[in-house]
Amino acid sequence: MIVKSYDFNKLKKNWKKLYLFYGNNNGYKSEIIEEVFIKNYSGEIIRKDESDLITDQENFITGLVNKSLFEEKKLILISRSSDKIYEIIKEINEKNIDDIIIILDSGPLDKKSKLRSYFEKEKDIIIVPFYEDSEKVLISIAREFIRNKKIKISQEAINLIVERCQGNRGNLKTELTKLLYLSQNNTVININQVSELTNIIENFSVFELVDNYLMKNKIRVSKILNENIYNSDDCILLLRTLLGRSKRLIKLKEITKNDQNIDYVLTNFKPAIFWKDKENVKKQLNSWSLDELKSLNFKICDTEILAKKNFSNSMNIVSNLINNFSKINFTNISAVFFSDFVYIPQGPILDFLNNN
Repeated sequence: MIVKSYDFNKLKKNWKKLYLFYGNNNGYKSEIIEEVFIKNYSGEIIRKDESDLITDQENFITGLVNKSLFEEKKLILISRSSDKIYEIIKEINEKNIDDIIIILDSGPLDKKSKLRSYFEKEKDIIIVPFYEDSEKVLISIAREFIRNKKIKISQEAINLIVERCQGNRGNLKTELTKLLYLSQNNTVININQVSELTNIIENFSVFELVDNYLMKNKIRVSKILNENIYNSDDCILLLRTLLGRSKRLIKLKEITKNDQNIDYVLTNFKPAIFWKDKENVKKQLNSWSLDELKSLNFKICDTEILAKKNFSNSMNIVSNLINNFSKINFTNISAVFFSDFVYIPQGPILDFLNNN
């Protein structure tokens, strides 16, 4: 049974033993799990990864069925859930098990997913999609927080914070908490302070990489890739940032296709573009045609799906996207040269590159 994420009352009134929360908005998922389920829960809370169920399937199900009369209620949170545990979840649902609630936390699931289809069709279990928050929603959350905490800050600075949160209210809450601490020592917070506050070293390299990629600055892109070590989470952030920026460029291209004044468009564009970014945006607009940007959007989405299916190899998958658009082809080569360094793919990485 499908329940909308904003329908808290429906979740509270219809307690089930199985829930599937899926989508990119991890911050919203965490908020619902904390407020609706964990808060005031009197039983035992157990956290597991999908791999725990796969490696110990028999003992896990046996423990649920044959629990002692003296055992308390259990809330079991299973992270990184996917179709790999479809049969396990189906077996649990078909058994008569009391006093347990199992919440599966998953990333995006397409319509062909067995797990998603099963939860949508069965009436006694609940599936909740968690899509990215719109900028309008995030701005509303930020304004309410700022108003309640009496923080003095400009709308331009709020827009900058929201843009860097990439549609995730969890990221937004982290940045707003930092803002609260900063406000204790400042009467008014200016946009330069916000820029520094939200630009932690790891994320700065991601934003800088995306901006230079969209300007087709191959030398700078190569240098950034050489100087930074990205983990799998960074790769997803990079893809989401690249997708968001490319969508913005498409909107700008469509607005200016009739030769409108670009400076006027950039000044009046909503959400507002930070003044320091305007020159970069101009260069990006001149570097891509509208058709190229639309094609890029499709490739980013395809790459994100592939990266999430091959999480441990996501950096090589993302690098393949970036370097193909920089006219550097990985296919059937043993070494890749980037201005001042050489990267030599090995083993399964080389196999992946040669097959893509």
